[in-house]
Amino acid sequence: MSTFYQEKLNFQDPTSVEQSYKNLLNEDIETVKEMEAWLKQHSQIQNYIEEGLTGHYIDFQCQSDSETAKKAFEYDQQVIEPLVKKYEALLDEKFLSSPIKNQLDPLYYREFLKSKMNAKELFRESNIALEIEEDRLTTHYFEHTGSLTVDWNGEEKTLSEISTYLEDSNRKIRKKAMTLTVEAFISKETELQNIMSDLIELRHRKAENADLPNYRDYMFKKYERFDYTPEDCTNLAVAIQKHVTPLNKRLQREHQKELGVDVYRPWDRKGVSNEQKPLQPFHNRNELVEKTTQIFSNLEPRFAELITTMDKHGMLDLTTRKGKSPGGFCAPLPVSELSFIFMNASKTHDDMTTLLHEMGHCIHNDLTKDLPLSKYRDTPMESAELASMTMELLTMDQWHLFYDDQEDLRRAKKDHLTGIVGFLPFGMVVDQFQHWLYENPNHTPAERKMKFKELQFQIDSSIVDWTGYEEWSEITWLRILHIFEVPFYFVEYVIAQLGALQMYKQYRTNPEKTLENYKQALSLGASKSLSEVYKAAGIRFDFSEEMIKNLMEFVEEELEALND
Repeated sequence: MSTFYQEKLNFQDPTSVEQSYKNLLNEDIETVKEMEAWLKQHSQIQNYIEEGLTGHYIDFQCQSDSETAKKAFEYDQQVIEPLVKKYEALLDEKFLSSPIKNQLDPLYYREFLKSKMNAKELFRESNIALEIEEDRLTTHYFEHTGSLTVDWNGEEKTLSEISTYLEDSNRKIRKKAMTLTVEAFISKETELQNIMSDLIELRHRKAENADLPNYRDYMFKKYERFDYTPEDCTNLAVAIQKHVTPLNKRLQREHQKELGVDVYRPWDRKGVSNEQKPLQPFHNRNELVEKTTQIFSNLEPRFAELITTMDKHGMLDLTTRKGKSPGGFCAPLPVSELSFIFMNASKTHDDMTTLLHEMGHCIHNDLTKDLPLSKYRDTPMESAELASMTMELLTMDQWHLFYDDQEDLRRAKKDHLTGIVGFLPFGMVVDQFQHWLYENPNHTPAERKMKFKELQFQIDSSIVDWTGYEEWSEITWLRILHIFEVPFYFVEYVIAQLGALQMYKQYRTNPEKTLENYKQALSLGASKSLSEVYKAAGIRFDFSEEMIKNLMEFVEEELEALND
């Protein structure tokens, strides 16, 4: 279909793909030199596989209403991915059973060995069939959500397109936009709830097959969360509730006062006052790319070169359209040595920061592309999101390139910092919700809705009045694709955001050193532990109460400076 990725293997001939693995399995390894050469060959095959699978995934996300894209994607899920999982487990066994592994450099291969032993402990061939069904269910989620549109004054619009109206100064327009958005998801609630119920049942079986008490524990091993525990996540939620939620409520009260409303409703949260217009940093797709490139030219020429090259090769699908899946992501293409950015821009400030965010991932991929082991290029999400969230903050002093008006620039910076404060409690709601889902796999959809509402009240208590619209609050999670597609991927955003604030604090006093630390940390990929990566960045892998309290005090100081 698309030409932005390279297909080095013929997926339509799975026997040839299988033969590539068999050749590796049959190879004799008698020396350290042969072992390292074998590992590099293995990494090359993994690169070929990843490039093809990722390319087909991108095709489907870009055209979720395309039968051709869907068939290619589902073929990969049903044929290629099971084959890959089977042979990767066999290759792991070959590596771990070889006495030569003990002669490898213990410092360089420490994380690699840890990962391989963990994968062996987790792998069960009986789970492969379950994962095929799991993939089928998540595909259905995107089919349902990617097709959602609404009638806006006689014109069919995607949900991304009407999201701009949530920022309107006219309260009636804001309410209309939110009502249409929520009603669109309510129209699909039964289908999405059924998908979720099926996923939970299936995922619990996977955990049982792996001799684990629940799917939460399974995913902590799957994500190789060696640096923290489920209990740490619970403690993080408590710390966020204690030190972030009160600040968030105070900022909401200030916003309520700016809007001049007696009651702060769900559709008021992004609204602007009657004297203001919603922030619009760009007018079209090309302007967004050009100004982002200019920012990177000032920050680091290689970053600008990267986005220019990606744009030239058709790797920036940035605008919303019917049939395109919701959300945004950056996908590495290891053979092409570039990344693909997918997003649904509708000319808002969030779209600007989303591109900067996703470019942080692209930069991360670029800095790790020369690591010889593909495993070390597969960075954990806590450092991957550190790369992207830090990039949002490091570029703030150049946002004047998007905002000529000084008042708009001030508002943009204030909104961004306020948004971080607002996200942290919500992020922990989503995380703790997922813990509950899989610790209590026999719950009902009604109980699911009540639990989400309860966690919002507990962790993210706010001044928003949901009276008469309680159901809206209860189904908010249906829009979060991570819960369906990449379960338990959300606490990383919170952890990384706290790291990014540390980076920004460092940047405010020494920008040159911070940028060097940033590049140095990201270049490590997964070759070091998270604690070591964060240390290389000049910060701490620390989400203690003390750290959170100090960071919120810093954010308050930054906000006060913007108000002066």
